[in-house]
Amino acid sequence: MRPAPDNSALPVDEAPSPGHDPADLYLNISEEDGDWTSIPGLEPAIRKVAEALARHPAGARVRCREATIVLGSDTLLRRLNGAYRGKDAPTNVLSFPFKPRAARADQEADCYLGDVVLAAETIAREAAERRVEPIHHVQHLVLHGLLHLIGYDHESDAQAVKMERLETEILTGLGLQDPYPGGPPSQH
Repeated sequence: MRPAPDNSALPVDEAPSPGHDPADLYLNISEEDGDWTSIPGLEPAIRKVAEALARHPAGARVRCREATIVLGSDTLLRRLNGAYRGKDAPTNVLSFPFKPRAARADQEADCYLGDVVLAAETIAREAAERRVEPIHHVQHLVLHGLLHLIGYDHESDAQAVKMERLETEILTGLGLQDPYPGGPPSQH
């Protein structure tokens, strides 16, 4: 992650293929902490939702085309939530938009959106409570985090409605259920 301006990037786990479409959203997926073994097909499912966002008008307008998805734990998210949001509790997802250093702003801003960090235990618990497949909950949260990186938020009711509508449109377009059928979950 790049919480401080001078930190280096997380390791890249896969380079773009020679036929890489420049319109795609390229993801680095880094498993840092937590037990993610109970969710088979995790990386392809994450990439699928990123591709759907990249091809949707909301994502297609974005110049930056690279982000990191960090697979973490409640411990990691609690630490980050405390450090960056002043909340001493884990959460399901945190987004860290990339802010380039002034000297390299043009070069860096052209490629990197930022980091989306997920908590394995919270996601598993929420999926069970909501009676949804854990992989689908991960896809929802990855999309939610990526939308934050490209400028969407849910601080006001109007912003929340717009963001939730995009999430629902993209996820149902992939054949997944509406993540907000009874209204949105508590905001994080």
